[in-house]
Amino acid sequence: MTEEPEHPDLAGLQRRLAEFAAARDWQPYHTPKNLVAALSVEASELVEIFQWMTPEESAGVMADPESAHRVRDEVADVLAYLLQLCEVLGVDPLAELAAKIDRNERRFPVPGEPEESGGPGDPAR
Repeated sequence: MTEEPEHPDLAGLQRRLAEFAAARDWQPYHTPKNLVAALSVEASELVEIFQWMTPEESAGVMADPESAHRVRDEVADVLAYLLQLCEVLGVDPLAELAAKIDRNERRFPVPGEPEESGGPGDPAR
């Protein structure tokens, strides 16, 4: 088992996930369709933890060790499938997230601040 630093890098995690799947001959099953379905299932398992909580209970979920463990475990599952999907599709998740934030900053300017080009009427959005 490979030891990762306290804050492993994304590429290293994607490599470990790919090596894990390859060692078990799972690549034929790691199609975009299967990975996105598994991602949906894992996201639903995360939702399930919060499903019947009040807003106040959900805000304090990490205070309970058992609930916190379940949340961390499901977050890891969601991220693992998302990273595997990105790897299979050749998507750089950090670059895409940065680009999405840029687009959202243009689409939804801070109220009261002057708008730059790229606002809601900008055809380049």
